[in-house]
Amino acid sequence: MKRSPRHRFASVLLIPALALGGCAPTINPYTGEQQVSKTAQGAGVGAVSGAILGGVIGNNRGGGDQLKGAAWGAGIGALLGAGIGNYMDQQEAVIRAELEGTGVSVSRSGSNIVLNMPHDVTFESGEDRIGADFGRTLNAVALVLNKYDRTMVTVAGHTDSDGGTTYNKNLSERRAGSVAQYLGSRRVDSRRLIVRGYGESRPVASNNSSSGKAKNRRVEIHIVPQQ
Repeated sequence: MKRSPRHRFASVLLIPALALGGCAPTINPYTGEQQVSKTAQGAGVGAVSGAILGGVIGNNRGGGDQLKGAAWGAGIGALLGAGIGNYMDQQEAVIRAELEGTGVSVSRSGSNIVLNMPHDVTFESGEDRIGADFGRTLNAVALVLNKYDRTMVTVAGHTDSDGGTTYNKNLSERRAGSVAQYLGSRRVDSRRLIVRGYGESRPVASNNSSSGKAKNRRVEIHIVPQQ
């Protein structure tokens, strides 16, 4: 039975999903859990996105050949997605090695890398000046950011609920700004740096305990691939 163009187009979209599903999981050395590599995830997402875009282009500008456009887009998208995933995989491995033993936690969300710097690593209470120990940690971060420079970097400051809302917002902005300025002094391109101060508005723990407040006093660095 001859399939309709819609069914054939859906088959093209299914190919990257099957390929991703067939990727053997690996063991994350930091969590001990099975995972599909971010490279494979990037390839799958890129392929699906590319197929959709290619199908639209093929339909609108390719003589109505939606299927051919989807197949072309899936191939290009998979290559781009795999490249981004591999790039971020490499960067994650290097930054974990550089920050080992510093007290900074490194996590991944898709292709994004998040560095969580708690209060005992960053600033003294009420201060926005970067001390010597924190400076050495940021030197390691800058080293990796300069090596892997195809990323955008958001520096986000956070506080606990002690003090007024306006005070906390301003303090978090000053702290994030100090970190960004320091990274810039270590030759990280300032055009890659985005500064955000969230004050007490994004807690990760309850502010009803001293331990919860300590977790909320933090600086986060989000490293995102340039698209």
